[in-house]
Amino acid sequence: MTGPNLSEVPEVELDGTDSRSHLDPAALRHPDSLKWTLYDEGVIPMWVADMDYPVAPVILAALQGRLTRGLGYPQLMGDPLLTRLIQEKAATQGLTDLPADGVALLPGVVPGIFAAVHALTAPGDGVLTMLPVYHPFHLSINDQRRVVQAAALIDSGTRWEIDWEALEGAVTPSTRLMLLCHPHNPTGRVWDAEELDRLRDFALRHNLYVCSDELHADLSYAEAPFQSFAADPRVRGRTVTLTGPCKAFNTAGLGIGAMLSHDPALIKHLKTAVGGLMGHPSALSITMWQAALQEGAPWLAETVAYLCGNRDFLQAFLAERLPWVKSYPVESTYLAWLDLRAHPQAGEIQQVLLEQARVAIHNGPVFAPDPQKADYQGFIRVNFATSRALLAEALERMAGVLGGEVE
Repeated sequence: MTGPNLSEVPEVELDGTDSRSHLDPAALRHPDSLKWTLYDEGVIPMWVADMDYPVAPVILAALQGRLTRGLGYPQLMGDPLLTRLIQEKAATQGLTDLPADGVALLPGVVPGIFAAVHALTAPGDGVLTMLPVYHPFHLSINDQRRVVQAAALIDSGTRWEIDWEALEGAVTPSTRLMLLCHPHNPTGRVWDAEELDRLRDFALRHNLYVCSDELHADLSYAEAPFQSFAADPRVRGRTVTLTGPCKAFNTAGLGIGAMLSHDPALIKHLKTAVGGLMGHPSALSITMWQAALQEGAPWLAETVAYLCGNRDFLQAFLAERLPWVKSYPVESTYLAWLDLRAHPQAGEIQQVLLEQARVAIHNGPVFAPDPQKADYQGFIRVNFATSRALLAEALERMAGVLGGEVE
């Protein structure tokens, strides 16, 4: 795929000493990091969705302050400050007039996906999603004895798009719920206004509940403001929106998320269905999210700018050095979805890259529950949320192993 020339993609030095630009692999490989210790030393990890960047100073300061106030139970009935901040943020994405009792904190977004499947469907019911997709989507369906009803996205030649005919064909009388990934992981699409309207019409026509995972919304590179699926009042009563700070602010180790709905009864139903199985976020995670929403916007804007530069660098590198690799610039997330099926070793591409290039990536088949419905062997998901130098090193290693041309 085409992209900017490498010479046209500048290094982003926000202040000359920006911490995103200067990362030390030895420091990143600390014993608490799953990302950097799962594989042997010398492997560049570009798999799990963690950024390598230090946490925003305003968050670190807030956490230090919280430690001076004890670590007893936080506001488990609903933190008033965090609830208000979430309401204000949600309003900027189209979820206006969100009631306070339509906000419920979670220990993470993934538990919210499982809770939605558990509460809004019964064993044997169909749950609709689009492939490829973040693997907890299909795990939440299969593990709870529901039926995956999947429609594969279409490669239009310029971007990944919804296959509307396949989506209609996947629905059956047993379908109760649609799991929507918006922005989409792993393709990086942000569903646009026209696509969202068609999805809303689709949900209404088939009388479906919708669980919209919007965890990556703050990492959008689009000029237009991000629009939540439930921004349209027509679908608010049937939609649960999942959100959280961990991707945008690189705080996955402080698990927290929230489920939002304009129908408080729907939120109550989900909470009741899972009861004490859900757990609750920690005191420090609540403080972290408060700080992110109150003071984290400048850090986030700088981070998104750096990530956008990395995205463009990756696309330019592929266009010049690996032109046979198919890839589209992601519209959100820091995760590139690359099609390497033209390579002779596509059937074992993860091991080839790990053993020969010493680069760890996420293998494509992870993002589909059934290879007979959609086979993503030969695709890889690459995390580019690192320094430009480490990204360049990883891509050079990959190019050295994969070669610039394939037959």
